[in-house]
Order: sequence, then structure tokens, then C-alpha cells
Amino acid sequence: MSDAPSSDPAGPPVDDSADEGEVQGRGTARLLADASARGLAVEVVGRPAADSLEAAAALLGVEASSVVKSLVVKRHDGSFLFALVPGDRQISWKKLRAVVGVNKLSLPSADVALEATGYERGTITPVGSTTAWPVVVDERIVGRRVAMGAGGHGLSAFVEADDLVAAYDATVADISD
Repeated sequence: MSDAPSSDPAGPPVDDSADEGEVQGRGTARLLADASARGLAVEVVGRPAADSLEAAAALLGVEASSVVKSLVVKRHDGSFLFALVPGDRQISWKKLRAVVGVNKLSLPSADVALEATGYERGTITPVGSTTAWPVVVDERIVGRRVAMGAGGHGLSAFVEADDLVAAYDATVADISD
């Protein structure tokens, strides 16, 4: 796609931290190591900064629905989960609560999300999270190749959604509006 960072899950990234610093480099390296350990093929690509999901999709040459938002969600008991929804949709709290079987869910602050996953907002992905929280995937991404956070700003990870679901034993359900 470009001369930007790219990697085969079996090999190291070409240059995953050249401009974004050591923390980002560790995040992307963690993503690649976790993907490799799970047998999940991931293609990490660089892209210019984008000010919206739609702009990121255009830079990647995909529809907004193919860019997956990876949301870290806090449960009432203090634990977390990942909710993955297509970029052109919004999380449905009512539907997600029904799937998870709880009455209260919330989005944590950026600091809490970083502490829970090891990733900053805008880079969050279940792949390589510092804690393997449960993953709930919106049914609309099944059967598609999708782009998602890659552990560092200016990077996206392409993955087959079905392979992601299998690698994380994810729950697939209608969780968006």
C-alpha cells in the first residue's frame, strides 16, 4: 500500500517507532507479537494523521464501515471488555448490556483506558492488549477484512474479522445502531 511500516506477523515490523516514540513502538510490537502467538495474520500500515474516522477510511482506501472502532468498555464490577463496531455505526448500550448480561457499562477516561489496555485512545485494539479482556464484535464486520487500531498513532492494522473472532474467542452479536 505504501512505504509505511508493514509487517508479517511472523517477522518484526519494518520501522514501527521511527517518528512516534518508544511507547508507540512497544505498542505495535506487542500487537505483532500477540497476533503471531495467536496465528492471526495482521498487516500494519502507516497513514497520515486523520481528523475523523471518515478521513482515516479515505486515506486507507476503504469504506468507513471497514474501519472498526475498538472501544474499551468498563463493567460495573471494574473489569473491562472490548466492543468492536463498524466505523459508520455507534455502539448500542442497550444491546451491549443485554449481550453482556449487566445493567451498567461505561466508557472509561482516557487514562483508565490506557491503564486497562496499554494503548492510548485512537490506537486501542484487543490485539496485544496488556490484559486479554473479553471481546464482543458487532455482527456487521463478520466476513470482512477490516482496519483497526495498531497500537500507535498513524498506523492501522488490517485483519480478517473472522480470524480475529476465532483468535479471541469473541462473542458476535448485534451491538450497534
